[in-house]
Amino acid sequence: MSGKPKVHFQALQIANEQRNAYGLRYNDYERYRKHCYNRTHRLRSTLKMTYGRGREFKKLPPINLDNIKDGHLQLLLFETERAWAHSQELHQESLKLAATAKSAKGAAAEDAQKKSSSSRKHAGRRMRRSIHWATQLLSHCQALYAQGRLSAEDLAQVTTYTLILNGRLLRQRYDFEDALIQLCVARNLLDALAGAATTSREQALAVAFADEIGPEIRHCAHELRREKAYDVDAVVAEVAPRHRNALVQDCDAILSQLGKESGGAAEERGKLKELLWEGEPVPIRNPELVDVLLKVQDAEEKLTHARKAEEKGSDHGAAETEKKGKSARGARAKRGGVASYDAILLALSEAEDVSRKLVEAQKMSGTTATAGTRDIHFVHAYIVYQLLSRRVQRDILLMSTLLHQLQAAQKSHSGHSKARKVQVDARLYPAIVKLLDSVLQSLEQMRTLTIVDESPDLASAVDARLAFTKARRCYYLAWCYAPLKKYAETLSLTQHASIHLRECRSMLEGMIETDPINNGNPAFYPLTLADLDKLDEELALDSTAFKNDWFAYNGGALDAESSKTHKKPLFFDIALNYINLDMDRLQERAGKVPAPTQVSVAAPVPQQAAEKKSATSRAKVEEIERAATPEPSAQARGGLSSLLGGWWGRR
Repeated sequence: MSGKPKVHFQALQIANEQRNAYGLRYNDYERYRKHCYNRTHRLRSTLKMTYGRGREFKKLPPINLDNIKDGHLQLLLFETERAWAHSQELHQESLKLAATAKSAKGAAAEDAQKKSSSSRKHAGRRMRRSIHWATQLLSHCQALYAQGRLSAEDLAQVTTYTLILNGRLLRQRYDFEDALIQLCVARNLLDALAGAATTSREQALAVAFADEIGPEIRHCAHELRREKAYDVDAVVAEVAPRHRNALVQDCDAILSQLGKESGGAAEERGKLKELLWEGEPVPIRNPELVDVLLKVQDAEEKLTHARKAEEKGSDHGAAETEKKGKSARGARAKRGGVASYDAILLALSEAEDVSRKLVEAQKMSGTTATAGTRDIHFVHAYIVYQLLSRRVQRDILLMSTLLHQLQAAQKSHSGHSKARKVQVDARLYPAIVKLLDSVLQSLEQMRTLTIVDESPDLASAVDARLAFTKARRCYYLAWCYAPLKKYAETLSLTQHASIHLRECRSMLEGMIETDPINNGNPAFYPLTLADLDKLDEELALDSTAFKNDWFAYNGGALDAESSKTHKKPLFFDIALNYINLDMDRLQERAGKVPAPTQVSVAAPVPQQAAEKKSATSRAKVEEIERAATPEPSAQARGGLSSLLGGWWGRR
């Protein structure tokens, strides 16, 4: 081994990062080609390997291995990428011109066909140029590996990169047999790199390139009429071992050295833990996604350690906290727990953003996953579910922190008879309602996810928690109206809460033992029948108390203004309308005996005076009772008009 410095160069990682960052995520080959041109220009200026100035051309001397750096290898890699991107751009242009030639007629069709053929030939030349640069890169890396200045992993990546380009060129030439051999050997090396990866990101990088060449292997096998051409793993296992050593110099030795290097670094690597959904692993096949999920994993570990430390501290100081400072300490602990969720939510939001971009890129590229496999759409739904579950868990913890104030006030007034009517901050119940609104929004969004909709048990569990959250929201919203003396709205909300609670009970009773949320990790929203019974009891007690308060306030009237006017008590209406009172008896009992009435004998009245008096009174009665004045009748018409009216039937 020479004393010269080692060179660290990972071709696949650099190519993947540059492609995703500069246009190839959305198949923009022109943008990537221009980026590679600018990058090669900067590298040549930095390494002082320019071809002269102006019109003067200066041929460069060959690169000396003694002075070679990773910049020289990057220059060759970007020259390869530039030529490859140009060939792909020309190939797309030729396909568009061919489609135009089919739709056009006459001279326009011939012109489009000629341009399509020219672009296809130009694309082939640029592809061969990219392989020329890749071969130079591979020869330099093999020389560095022989000197001990390059690791086996770096050499395997460069070899795989070159094999992929060779296989694609052969497939474009319709040489499917040789293309299948090249691509299968590249896939075998990628599997070895994934198995020997020291980090989860390196493993995902190898898996991503393996997924990229998988459809090309399937196409070559299909064109060769191979049995089970759809099974890429079986085709690779059959073809790669027979041609691996012929295509790659000392391939077995390189793979054995790769295993030794990975074994030495296995203790220090930080790998992503296996993610499971319904007992099956969630495939993470993208390096960018691995990076953000590692942040999520670290944040979850910190939260777990914080909870364990909190539990130990609470157990250690249980006797002291019962004597003094229990409520304040509990509130501080819960506030600290709420703050620890910020890192998890931030990392999950970043993971959701990355996965969403990957989904959009897959839709634009037009690629589809194999039936029955979990693709990036599934991974995106899984990450969104985790994000919503952590958000619900955070909101519930915030709500319990707010309710801690109410519980402390109720405990301080527990000895009084009116412990229910404790004075709390007027902003407490509206804040709880807002948190419950946020929980409802998260649960409703969770219910629309495909992974939730495809699982009947999980869908029922989410529906049950939706109903329970609605019941709690109605309950605390009723407490917002109670201090304002709006008892009609308060009782209406308690009735709605009872309906939602009944709905939740009907869904939860059949699945309480197999509830996937209660049995999940983490159980972000635990719910049992005891919680339902407790809320039902509180609803019944508070509903009765609200009715009593309403009756004491204004007698149960809906109009609040009616309580300001004086009203006769209800007893007097009943007494006067439905009870026959003996007024004489009441006056006698009151000491007010009524005076006896004396009947006097009237003197005889003369007959004529009586008749005159009766006639006068009769006239007065007739005058009083006289009917209303009748409407005036139609005036009588005479002359010619009456005669003609009679002829024509008019009256």
